[in-house]
Amino acid sequence: MSATPAGAVYDRGYRPYEGERGGRGASRLALVRVSIRRALGLRRSWRQKVLPWSLLAIASIPAVVNVGVKYITRNTPASDFDLITFREYVGVSTTLLLFVAITAPDMVCPDRRNRVLPLIFARPLTGNDYVLAKVGALTAILFAFSFLPQVVLFVGQMFVVQEGALDFLTENAEVLWQVPVAVALFSLYLASLALAIAATTPRRVVGGVALLATVFISGSVATTLVRAGDGPATFVEGGNLWGLLSLIDTPLRMSDLVFLGHVDPQSLVGGAAGAGIGVVLVYVAVVAGSLGYLLYRYRSVE
Repeated sequence: MSATPAGAVYDRGYRPYEGERGGRGASRLALVRVSIRRALGLRRSWRQKVLPWSLLAIASIPAVVNVGVKYITRNTPASDFDLITFREYVGVSTTLLLFVAITAPDMVCPDRRNRVLPLIFARPLTGNDYVLAKVGALTAILFAFSFLPQVVLFVGQMFVVQEGALDFLTENAEVLWQVPVAVALFSLYLASLALAIAATTPRRVVGGVALLATVFISGSVATTLVRAGDGPATFVEGGNLWGLLSLIDTPLRMSDLVFLGHVDPQSLVGGAAGAGIGVVLVYVAVVAGSLGYLLYRYRSVE
């Protein structure tokens, strides 16, 4: 009498991959896409989508209000009044700081805490590729969230101003390059700094709190030192450069240089001798230092 077979074979349809292999470049792009998708809450629960899209809506409110006021007052002398300028709108992007404080640690901390870096680097990726992908992803998100409201402001005003769209475009042609440059400088600065701070710890909460603490403490210290100076001769003759210690002000002062060619006199470093050069040096130091630390941190697989 034959025994009944104890096992069974199931055909799951597994087949070897026969498509095109992208190599190192495709791996970098895949890591960028995954990082952006995670940051924006795509393919995740609706709770993960609330913060980024709400902040984008909040950042767009000044543009919508300004366009609405321009439309209502288009045939009156008040139509020349701007609630907010393109240069000032770069400052509105600081509302994204909370988003960055949550997103930057979420991009890098889980990989280190869950020890999946060896798995990531098992692909044709290096530590430099990893850093480039993460910084590129966060910079792209910040650029989009800062640039889109500017587009709303520009296009909206172009179609509601009394002088007509073509005249408005001609009179504000320089904005077409000033806005992208200023927003790109802001996005790269904040992304590099946030990811460098987040890379110091495997815990997301600690990384986010550390970023906020660094930004706010530096701003408070700078403001205190500027006020304590009570006049222009605090750090160098003819100006007060203690304001350079405020990390969140640095990209805003860079936007001053892009739009105005000089630092805003009403800022913490306004009127200081060599303020423009100081802002550029601090900007380069923060970005280069942040990127250098990230490259050092991910120089080897953990």
